[in-house]
Amino acid sequence: MMDFREMPYARPDMDAVKKCYETTIQRLREAASYTEAREAFFALQEQEKQSGTMMSLCSVRNTIDTTDAYYDGEMKWLREQNASLIPLRKRYQQAMAECPFRKDFEQEFGAQLLRLIDAQLKITDERIIADTIREGELQQQYQKDSAMAVTDFRGEKVNFYGLLKHMESTDREERREAYHAWAKLYEEISPRLDAQYDELVRLRDGMAKKLGFSSYTDLAYLARRRFDYTQEDVAAFRRQVKEIIPPAVAEIREKQRRRLGVDRLRYYDEALIFAEGNANPIGDMETLVAKAQQMYREMSPETGEFFDFMVKYHLFDLETRPGKRMGGYMTRFPAYQAPFIFSNFNGTSADVDVLTHEAGHAFQGYLAMRSIPISMLSGSTSEINEIHSMTMEHFAYPWMGSFFGENAEKYITAHLIGAISVIPYMVCVDEFQHRVYEKPDMTALERRRVWRGIEQNYMPWRDYDGEAFLEEGGFWMQKQHIFLYPFYYVDYALAQMCAFQYYGRMKENRPQAWQDYLRLCRAGGTRGYFELLEVGDLLNPFRDGTVEKSVGHVIEELRGRY
Repeated sequence: MMDFREMPYARPDMDAVKKCYETTIQRLREAASYTEAREAFFALQEQEKQSGTMMSLCSVRNTIDTTDAYYDGEMKWLREQNASLIPLRKRYQQAMAECPFRKDFEQEFGAQLLRLIDAQLKITDERIIADTIREGELQQQYQKDSAMAVTDFRGEKVNFYGLLKHMESTDREERREAYHAWAKLYEEISPRLDAQYDELVRLRDGMAKKLGFSSYTDLAYLARRRFDYTQEDVAAFRRQVKEIIPPAVAEIREKQRRRLGVDRLRYYDEALIFAEGNANPIGDMETLVAKAQQMYREMSPETGEFFDFMVKYHLFDLETRPGKRMGGYMTRFPAYQAPFIFSNFNGTSADVDVLTHEAGHAFQGYLAMRSIPISMLSGSTSEINEIHSMTMEHFAYPWMGSFFGENAEKYITAHLIGAISVIPYMVCVDEFQHRVYEKPDMTALERRRVWRGIEQNYMPWRDYDGEAFLEEGGFWMQKQHIFLYPFYYVDYALAQMCAFQYYGRMKENRPQAWQDYLRLCRAGGTRGYFELLEVGDLLNPFRDGTVEKSVGHVIEELRGRY
């Protein structure tokens, strides 16, 4: 293992990769025993680990600095090469699906492995090679455009993240100015983002039609490995959310309005939970990482080992910089069995959220890469993966005094408010995408009207203070998932239901909650969604009443806290 900063990047030898696929296909078809077929499977996996690590390394360095021409070019080359593998991958998947020893694979590794391969066969086709390449180009251009957007604010050149800290100021005029500057930044780049999204929607719809799907939504559900539930189930979940959560959030917002002493709660007031100021972490990046290291050492032997590894090998890039991609994520370098955390620290409590949320993802990856022999089973679907991250945020509460000092309870209150208040927004994003792909020929203005209507349905308290771009429905553009990871967002809401279940259990029996959580993390993606909920002793969010059971104790706790 080596330090992230010293990890060498080299273009994967695509000839070797292709040869390995050809050899594996032949070996699978000619295997006289399960042992031979198994050896062929793992030989290809080893090759994919090496090439996959180079792809991850290139992607990380590209997002760290979207202006770096070298890694920008490498990403273009990798997308083209990856797309060129589609025909070979399909032949390999067919060989696995038709392997005489399929039942032996299922007996040793579970049914999920072949379920994934069967699904991939339906969405892999050489007819979409050019479309796949173009989709990647548009996504990369979106990341660059949003990363490069900057403005002057009170004598300081800032990007979107630089404005966020001002939007939590105790000075309402400062919040208002920052908010309007934030909105103007999006409005300025909106023609480019609209054009990119127009093409992405048409492209994705066309890919789905080429593959025989009635809509891109059907393709996306299969691509996201949603084997256990349907679009109708998700719509029913949204209805549960609308019945239970918006009234509770409206109650919180009214209390917030009174606490802040304002006539109406505007959008730029929502982030300020306490009139005297929100809890901000104490210390710079190095200090916060050191505090996180101590927290994880005390939390459990497993988390201590994990975070010591992350620190030793500098498996982070946390500070915001001009040209750096927006957002945060966790990725993996499988050849090193190493997770990596990317973020944009901005001096607010969100910095600590990263050290718990993304670290939850990384912790699960660290465990699974060491215990699950098949790479594609080490991680699960996003609605399970987000349970790992969101639950870790709650497990970290007892250590918030280290990060926030006397304001620890303020942080926990604000965190709980944020966790429940964002759920209506999450289902807005989900319903919006369903509506967009139902009618892929919508114009940009039609999409904005659709967004505004959905937003008013789930978040009637939202007041944009006359900012025309947002009043007309431009707010959806700030959610990068819509551009980069279509249909990946309701997953957070589903996962938060389960994280709240674990949080309720923590208050009653923390050791048992930890063991249930650890068991879920170790299971990775070896089983389907519903089966993994059972592994973690969790209620199914789609069943009637689960939303109320999951959030009820949080609503009651907040009534006592706020």
